[in-house]
Amino acid sequence: MGKGGSLSDGVIKKILLSYTYVAIWIFLSFTVIVYNKYILDKKMYNWPFPISLTMIHMSFCASLAFLLIKVFKVVEPVSMSRDLYLSSVVPIGALYSLSLWLSNSAYIYLSVSFIQMLKALMPVAVYSIGVLFKKEGYKNDTMVNMLSISFGVAIAAYGEAKFDTWGVILQLGAVAFEATRLVMIQILLTSKGITLNPITSLYYVAPCCFVFLLVPWVFVEYPVLKETSSFHFDFVVFGANSICAFALNLAVFLLVGKTSALTMNVAGVVKDWLLIAFSWSVIKDTVTPINLFGYGLAFLGVAYYNHSKLQALKAKEAQKKTAQADEEGGRLLEEREGEGSGKSSESQD
Repeated sequence: MGKGGSLSDGVIKKILLSYTYVAIWIFLSFTVIVYNKYILDKKMYNWPFPISLTMIHMSFCASLAFLLIKVFKVVEPVSMSRDLYLSSVVPIGALYSLSLWLSNSAYIYLSVSFIQMLKALMPVAVYSIGVLFKKEGYKNDTMVNMLSISFGVAIAAYGEAKFDTWGVILQLGAVAFEATRLVMIQILLTSKGITLNPITSLYYVAPCCFVFLLVPWVFVEYPVLKETSSFHFDFVVFGANSICAFALNLAVFLLVGKTSALTMNVAGVVKDWLLIAFSWSVIKDTVTPINLFGYGLAFLGVAYYNHSKLQALKAKEAQKKTAQADEEGGRLLEEREGEGSGKSSESQD
């Protein structure tokens, strides 16, 4: 009875911890998105400098990651040669900087709710680029699913009350660069046996992003900031924003490490619906019935895609276990045959 009770308590504790990690990630992801919108939107804080904001994030995250790895030794660094860094991390850093720059820029032109709807295209972009680079196999049923997601997003875009073409181009560009980055991580790092958690990833990638962003910043934002002499850097606003951005990376590390990447995908869907509700009720963004219908179709497509990926993972895991069992059975059979032949030779003697 005591053992049964303790087991039950352990299971309940594990479930509660999992939900806690999910809640923390949703809260921080939600906070960073709304906070970035608040800073960049001309009707709110009115600081429309997405490159500068991204550079502040990168410098802060790189500094904290350095302290956690080199000073406090909370996380072990990954051994990486100069050639590997230049050939693998630098291209990923370039793609990440472009993705962050464009996605932050989109907040100036589009509502939070509509941006979340456009982000539903991420599986479509990842799958398409994966097929292009031969990391994913082409399947007709998967492509039909991708087209259904795209169709849903197109309906949501058609129903958008404050549609801005430039904003949509920026967000779609951000999705394309982020999808390419995810595929490149598989090609350039995972295939070489290198795994980076969010802390080591920031340690290696954030300085690289900062350097890449410095080039457009000098020509695009620096001249404007130089003329805006009235602006004074608010350490509270930008410091809190940077802490939230770094904490979000830690939350990703916790969520994926303690649960799974699939849990994060499911939590992401919950977060998107919460952001749409918040955008409509608090920020007072217009969300039309056509918006919701289109996003609902896209959501069903994404849910089906995640379900298919889960089934494929389960099948792969079952196949792996079967192969291991067969291998173990073969080894035991060989051992028994060896013992039998040994006994036979002894009896003959």
